[in-house]
Amino acid sequence: MSDSPGLYILLVSVHGLIRGKNLELGRDADTGGQIKYAVELAQALAANPQVERVDLVTRLINDPKVSSDYAQPVEVLGDKAQIIRVNCGPRRYLRKEVLWPHLDNFADELLKHLRQVGKLPDVIHSHYADAGYVGCRVAGWLGVPLVHTGHSLGRVKQQRLLDQGTKRETIESTYHMSTRIEAEETTLASAALVIASTHQEVTEQYGIYDHYQPDRMVVIPPGVALKDFYPIPENWQEPGIYQDLKRFLNHPEKPMIMALSRPAIKKNVGTLVKAYGEDPQLRHLANLVLILGNRDDISTMESDPRHVFAEIFHLIDRYDLYGYVAYPKHHSSDEVPELYRLVAKTQGVFINPALTEPFGLTLIEATACGVPIIATSDGGPRDILEVCHNGMLIDPLDVTQIQDALRTALTDTEQWKTWSENGLHRVRDNFSWSSHVERYLEQVQQLSQRPVQSQLSPLPKALASDLPDWNIPDQNRLPIADRFLVCEIDNTLLGDQEALHKLIERVHQEGQSTGVGIATGRNLQSSLDMLEEWDFPRLDLLIVSAGTEIYYGPQVVPDSNWQRHISYHWNAEAVRQAMETLPGVSLQPPEAQGQFKVSYFIDEVKCLSFKEIMRHLRRHKLHVKGVYSHNMYLDLLPIRASKGDAIRYCALKWGLPIQRFLVAGASGNDESMLSGNTLGVVVGNYSRELEKLREYPQIYFAQGNYAWGILEALDRYDFFGSLSTAQLHSLADH
Repeated sequence: MSDSPGLYILLVSVHGLIRGKNLELGRDADTGGQIKYAVELAQALAANPQVERVDLVTRLINDPKVSSDYAQPVEVLGDKAQIIRVNCGPRRYLRKEVLWPHLDNFADELLKHLRQVGKLPDVIHSHYADAGYVGCRVAGWLGVPLVHTGHSLGRVKQQRLLDQGTKRETIESTYHMSTRIEAEETTLASAALVIASTHQEVTEQYGIYDHYQPDRMVVIPPGVALKDFYPIPENWQEPGIYQDLKRFLNHPEKPMIMALSRPAIKKNVGTLVKAYGEDPQLRHLANLVLILGNRDDISTMESDPRHVFAEIFHLIDRYDLYGYVAYPKHHSSDEVPELYRLVAKTQGVFINPALTEPFGLTLIEATACGVPIIATSDGGPRDILEVCHNGMLIDPLDVTQIQDALRTALTDTEQWKTWSENGLHRVRDNFSWSSHVERYLEQVQQLSQRPVQSQLSPLPKALASDLPDWNIPDQNRLPIADRFLVCEIDNTLLGDQEALHKLIERVHQEGQSTGVGIATGRNLQSSLDMLEEWDFPRLDLLIVSAGTEIYYGPQVVPDSNWQRHISYHWNAEAVRQAMETLPGVSLQPPEAQGQFKVSYFIDEVKCLSFKEIMRHLRRHKLHVKGVYSHNMYLDLLPIRASKGDAIRYCALKWGLPIQRFLVAGASGNDESMLSGNTLGVVVGNYSRELEKLREYPQIYFAQGNYAWGILEALDRYDFFGSLSTAQLHSLADH
């Protein structure tokens, strides 16, 4: 734990429209229950005396099509909680499926925020797969525990889409599902704690993942904001939205059957309308109220919600339900509690007929307002009703079962009263945010953590006795460097003697405040031997063995904390045993191996694909990252290790913005350090696997080979000049 009096908790929720008030829930597929969950969790954590500070970090959106609220860098949620918005790709609003290429930038911006705070969080808590991708990296760089909440899982969604007949290629092109699932697998391997809402989520959803580890999972149901969701008070006034509903209804005083959700096919609202339309008794007993997000022109909506509304309007017309069904175009999040109370006032019922429901926050909200519930038997509602005993479960595809359950709730007065009272009594004990936070903090306090100070303070001086006997200068430029040049050795820094001497001369003459380093797949001894052979001066930073080892300064001081970071769940022997069974792979020589690196030659004709190899390792419960290059080399590393991860760790440790690192590479094993917010240069003699990076604005493809390309980049970025933020943005724009 840190030395501060309370915990600093960092929540990460990348996508959707997130603000503290008047949440636009249901506006689109990305602005649903997860948004509400994250905001209310932040507020509830901040209200606990054990917590000193909560930052909810999300994406900054500056887009005339959405509110300017989402362009504010900081929004105060309360005394100890705030929303922090950071840059992530284009400033316009984007759906989550197209954010993946920009998440490395988000991670770097998150590190920048933490440098400004000047304090490491005690825990990073990621929400959804994209935040998990960010959280894995940042938590690994910082050495703090990662807590994760999935909210919705890619493997589950993929299977349901396949079951519905959607083609695998369509799923991939629409949802980038393989990227999402890979991020989820990595997150599950990296997280110290996974918080689920229901037991079904743990066993039936997370259970289909390769990195399913139930001992690191805990079920803590979400809370409900009891200050907003409560029964009808004595002085209650009919809400304004009741007037909107009356426009649709012949007899607005009747009990209400209400459904509230996003207009998504999986919410199964069409089956509910069909059940209501085919039952004359239900139409006589109650009105049907459908609160399905906010809409203006249906023709401009995405295909999924457009399909939902088309089906509903068709069914209303088929069964002639005009005067019986209300479907208002707009409502605010502040009106939702009043809608529940309106249902309670009319002695109505709330129904969630979704095909599957991971949890069912709306069921908890309705319960807290005294409304009995009818809910799908697939997913979280089972846990809710098991505790609250305030309604019935139904098969969401069984029209008769839906009709029978609704009739029971609407005709059995004593049963309605019992359900209402049960729910009101039990929801506060089991689903309040205060009880959620108490259990949450109990779990967080049990996570093993390292002192923050060890991450940010310079290491003590040390000499490596087994290194070549060179003339070693006393001065270490690391603490004074305000920018860094980091190069791969092979085919990048070394390869042309004239260019190398020119580069050394320029660094000597113009780079007095420039740190110089390498990032290579070679081991330390091999790297030092090569540099000595080419007469390269001693370095400030050595990242070797594909990012698994870091050494600092002319005295080559090892970073033992980095070793501790990446040793997380690493088992080299188990990796080797798992790889023995695969065809077309052979171990590279002993000098290519490392404590945290197992390296192979790959015969592409005989071997599985890279993706299939990684899946094979995951099935063996191995926490491994793979780096494949030149169509023949495979390095297997700890899940937290790579050249890019090592560079960002160093940037944070030495308090240097990542944009002040110029990194040079030539092959696929350099991709992790070229991506993100570093300044990148790919030298002219690069390997074709880097061609995909050509569209990245911060990566320069040089004409010159070897060090000539690096010299080009020094001029391109004016690297020895002011390197101002404005210049960097200008370069990115071009």
